[in-house]
Amino acid sequence: MYLTSELLIKLESLGLSPKKSLGQNFLVSKNVIDKILKSAQEFSAKTLIEVGPGLGSLTEGLLQRGCPLLLLELDHVFARYWRERGISVIEGDALRWDWNQVKEPGSTLLVSNLPYQISSSLVIDRSMSTSPLMGMVLMFQKEVAERIVAKPKTEQYGLLSVIAQNFWNIEFVTEAGPKDFYPPPRVASRVLKWTPKKDYEGDAQDFLTLVKVGFSHRRKYLLSNLKSLGQGSSDFWLSAFDQLGLSQQVRAEELTLAHWRGLAYHMNRRKRE
Repeated sequence: MYLTSELLIKLESLGLSPKKSLGQNFLVSKNVIDKILKSAQEFSAKTLIEVGPGLGSLTEGLLQRGCPLLLLELDHVFARYWRERGISVIEGDALRWDWNQVKEPGSTLLVSNLPYQISSSLVIDRSMSTSPLMGMVLMFQKEVAERIVAKPKTEQYGLLSVIAQNFWNIEFVTEAGPKDFYPPPRVASRVLKWTPKKDYEGDAQDFLTLVKVGFSHRRKYLLSNLKSLGQGSSDFWLSAFDQLGLSQQVRAEELTLAHWRGLAYHMNRRKRE
């Protein structure tokens, strides 16, 4: 079942059409919507946040939860639409909003059909938080979703993979094809469910810096990239590689998450000395 006609009526009443510049591809598949809402239901959230609600394909269902809902909407007309309905709206960019304003992040769930252009940045941004959300249910371009869960020694494996997998347990929810949106995008989409891991004790920003530098030149050996981080002489990194059983000719995409955590541990220990 598709909700395209209802969406078109709402757009016409507001005198609007989807804005490509804001990545506005509205979800109209009731089947996909129901799966997202069911996944969100699996969290006992006390507060909900939705990024880019648009005209409410997910919002209407989230409102039925009966708990506080905060909307982050960049489009002025859509922000006004929800404000006039009495819903709390922050009008602005989700990447620039101060997420520290969330009073109880441990009981707050983020749900969104994300604008494609901010999806990777939002994941990294939320991964860096010292007070992580209780979970997220997010729609991504399928290619980005594949990068998020990619394994070492694959072309898709990179910075986003390592950061996402270091800080979150990630589960597949459902696929969504171009016909499930209006207007149909040129790419397929995928929904992922995120639950924070609690086993990483290092500094999140230091870990991001390490991985970012590690993947800065994919064709180079990892050891060459890491030397730009300093940490004294190259003997430090050679010692760390030796203790982790890594070859000096290894490249970033060959490291497992355990290897990355091991390098972060050595780097942080050196900083404390």
